[in-house]
Amino acid sequence: MPGVRLGVEERQAIEVALARDEAFAAMARRLGRPTSTVSREVNANGGRSEYRGIAAQRASTVRARRPKVRKLVARLVLDHPDDGEMRVSHETIYTSLYLQGKGGLKRELIAALRSGRLRRRPRCRSEKARRANVLGDITPISARPPEATDRAFPGHWEGDLIMGAFNRSALVTVVERRSRFLLLGDLPEGHDAQAVYACLIELTADLADSVRRSLTWDQGREMANWVQLQADADIDVFFCDPHSPWQRPSNEHMNGLLRQYFPKGTDLNNVSLEQVRFVAAEMNGRPRKVLGWRTPAEVYADVIATAA
Repeated sequence: MPGVRLGVEERQAIEVALARDEAFAAMARRLGRPTSTVSREVNANGGRSEYRGIAAQRASTVRARRPKVRKLVARLVLDHPDDGEMRVSHETIYTSLYLQGKGGLKRELIAALRSGRLRRRPRCRSEKARRANVLGDITPISARPPEATDRAFPGHWEGDLIMGAFNRSALVTVVERRSRFLLLGDLPEGHDAQAVYACLIELTADLADSVRRSLTWDQGREMANWVQLQADADIDVFFCDPHSPWQRPSNEHMNGLLRQYFPKGTDLNNVSLEQVRFVAAEMNGRPRKVLGWRTPAEVYADVIATAA
């Protein structure tokens, strides 16, 4: 199977075929390539009369090198080869224009700029910045009490959503770190911040004070109401670092187990509350090697009894 790019042997074969005055279509069939690929290759490297396979390969290698020099940088080097101060990126120019453009001058600038925008929009706004705008001044996992890391202390939970087909439905999963006890909640009205808040309030309503210490979650938009949740559920909320699901390992493992019941692509809006409760009971009654073959329900019951 041919690679993405033409190789040196293919280019030499094209050169031989051109010497025989073959049509592009015939060359393409022999090489197993689209006719357009062959025609572009020849036309970009001198045409039918000037094409040379080795020279075309060399040119292709040069074009493929990364990183490429930006157009503005190349132009300034050509115009001012001996002036090291004449080196600037296009972002610097745009920033300067938007900063200086005020009053009447701004209208002139807007008319001259291709985008016609009033404000400069960065090329890439990070996901971290977007999350920060929604979640506000979060409490990072680094501020979580050291006891939360030690599974000898109960009451520290990890939570997340498992998503349904096309991310249009979801379930809430919350796991207690010591016992691996699962709280599973449905979201029949959607999985926005208010729906997730309401579900978590319901799931944690009956928790004893001894197991109501902390909740660790990813930095998802569904937790935009975390401050209200922290106050109303009387539980400290902490957030993992971006793209760090390993910082809530108990929950991440549990979500993998739950996919046995809710495979990816499942429309979770069609899952009834009775099914959710059944699956939670199944998982909490499942013997776990990490618990010495005891079940999460048994260990959780011991935790409650000991604390009482």
